[in-house]
Amino acid sequence: MDAARARKIADRIQQVVAEMLERRIKDPRLGFVTVTDTRITNDLSDATVFYTVFGSEAERADSAAALESAKGLIRSEVGRQTGLRHTPTLTFTHDPLPDSARHLEDLLAEAKARDVEIAKRAEGARHAGDADPYRKPEDRDGEDDDLDGADDVSDAADADVAEPSERAGHSAT
Repeated sequence: MDAARARKIADRIQQVVAEMLERRIKDPRLGFVTVTDTRITNDLSDATVFYTVFGSEAERADSAAALESAKGLIRSEVGRQTGLRHTPTLTFTHDPLPDSARHLEDLLAEAKARDVEIAKRAEGARHAGDADPYRKPEDRDGEDDDLDGADDVSDAADADVAEPSERAGHSAT
């Protein structure tokens, strides 16, 4: 099956299920249900309908039970409106995405509050040492401490190196 056609059928199933839940299913256990997505296998045999429920955990459980009991009626309507030879089986799955998004938003708000707190603490802070601890070329104009020591060492090394004839006690004539 073409993936584009499967996606179109999945979109149509999502519309049919949403309309059914809004207009035809009158189960008192059914809460405020929103159909968020529908995915269908490439062979069109199974469709997974993702939904969210506005409310508590108990309302979510009641809505799941209501969807399971209305699954046959919804599936027959999906088959009638899509015109497929074999109507796919429906599986209703609670969509964790909105809960995850809410959790991430809470974490981002907490991080932003911490950043504001750290910025307030840093307003009057100063560096422990110099503002700029690195030496710059213009700082070396009056300072030759390191170079003087290096010159003394190189002079001593030059004195130790003598001609081979001078080391043996022979003078060069």
